[in-house]
Amino acid sequence: MQRHWFLTALITGIAASGAALYPVIARDLEGFDFVDPLDLVLPAEEATAVEPTPASLELETSLAEPVAPEPVAPAEPPKSVGPVVVSTHSGEASWYGPGFYGNRTASGEVFRPGTMTAAHRSLPFGTKVRVTNLWNGRKAVVRINDRGPFVGHRVIDLGHGAARHLGLTSSGVAQVKLEVLR
Repeated sequence: MQRHWFLTALITGIAASGAALYPVIARDLEGFDFVDPLDLVLPAEEATAVEPTPASLELETSLAEPVAPEPVAPAEPPKSVGPVVVSTHSGEASWYGPGFYGNRTASGEVFRPGTMTAAHRSLPFGTKVRVTNLWNGRKAVVRINDRGPFVGHRVIDLGHGAARHLGLTSSGVAQVKLEVLR
């Protein structure tokens, strides 16, 4: 209780001393020019009504006449942002991986785990191909860097990363659609 009374007296003393310091601050600022904030908002002179002259009336009537808009050229259709599909193929895909890690592909690259690459019999090295797994709808874009597959009627042999992304590592094969991109 005594502490509460002391804090109240301290706060009252600070407030009283602040009031006593105000004349000292005002006296120190006597030589400065201050702008009243209301002078910035309120006009200095009284506003008077402006009477329209015949010339201004003439101008207003000329603006009231409708103006025919200029013809606008039709906008060009938007250009496609994504890659362009050059051709499509479909067939069976397989994947290859663990036994070939560290070996060189037909393009000379070292085959590494998890890569989004593939082998194709005839597409040029570096070609991008969007592969869609027709069994689950998953898609992946792969880069051709090897030759193959040389087993039966398969159309592409996917690297481990692409096969995992498409969800065909457990089945080993899947029906796919290939879209060659430019």
